[in-house]
Amino acid sequence: MQLSGPRGNTEEGKNLTFLILIVAITAVVFLGLFLLRNRMKNTWKNRAHVVMAFPAFLILLLMAYIPMTGLILAFKTYDFTAGSFYTMPWADPIFKNFRVLSASKQLFYTMTRNTLIYYVLFTVIGTFLNIVLAIAIDQFVFKRVAKTMQTIMIIPIFVSYAAVTFIVYAFISPDTGIINQLMGTHIEYYKSSGVDYWPTILTIVKMWNSVGYGSVLYMSVLAGIDTGLYEAAQIDGAGKWKQIWHITLPSLIPMITVMLLLSVGGIMKSDTGLFYQVTRDIGGLYPKTQVIDSYILGQIRSKPNWGFTSAATFFQSIVGLLMMLGANGLVRKIAPENALF
Repeated sequence: MQLSGPRGNTEEGKNLTFLILIVAITAVVFLGLFLLRNRMKNTWKNRAHVVMAFPAFLILLLMAYIPMTGLILAFKTYDFTAGSFYTMPWADPIFKNFRVLSASKQLFYTMTRNTLIYYVLFTVIGTFLNIVLAIAIDQFVFKRVAKTMQTIMIIPIFVSYAAVTFIVYAFISPDTGIINQLMGTHIEYYKSSGVDYWPTILTIVKMWNSVGYGSVLYMSVLAGIDTGLYEAAQIDGAGKWKQIWHITLPSLIPMITVMLLLSVGGIMKSDTGLFYQVTRDIGGLYPKTQVIDSYILGQIRSKPNWGFTSAATFFQSIVGLLMMLGANGLVRKIAPENALF
């Protein structure tokens, strides 16, 4: 069917713009390959490694990069009758779905503030506890007991937040909760009067859930430290604390840096199960518990708008990418050997 009139011209103009964008991206890719032609020769020399990596590359291409073409939905009006989101009409104006995210400035400010605050809390406290736990288990005299403790501490990561919700309720229920019973209080944690307690509650739940598993990577680094360094330090009269300060911690710095750089990429994302299920999505707790991801899920449940969802995800990804690039650039200037690239 031939489009005509002002709307038809608008649709044709937007489709032409998108086509030009695709052509430009393709040109940039081929230009990059041309500039890297010398490195391609090195790739041929190491073709055995390339063949080994090909299945992983193929999975990454099919599961991560090709689905990224669906980001075009962020600039379109969702209409399931169109058959494909490539044939759906463009949003008018083009950034309409992004404006929905910031329709209420106060709401946008609140959930963005909460997202960033919880990211800082979870990252700082989580990293500290991961390191302390890894060093404690590594220094434990009875190695079999240490292995058993490590296994037990990893278990919480496999517990669904649906189950965690009931565990938390058993502790903070206003009538039968363990905390209220022990303290002789009657705090309504699930009402607006108890909203100030939730940053602490969510931080404790998150640490319980993730610290045991998060310490595994640091323990793998500790296992690779040359024991001769500790023996030399002992001969020089260094005690356990000095050995940890001058040998163990410096050995962990590269891994700490890498983990922090990777986590910065998800600075605008949150654990939806933690913020949506554990809080039971109670409106009175929103000022301290609503983050961008839980807001998006709530919007989808009330009135599905996949264009808005794509726009919100696109916004989170772009901010995360810029933050990671900036953090990596800063690390590259301070300690180039610890940078990702």
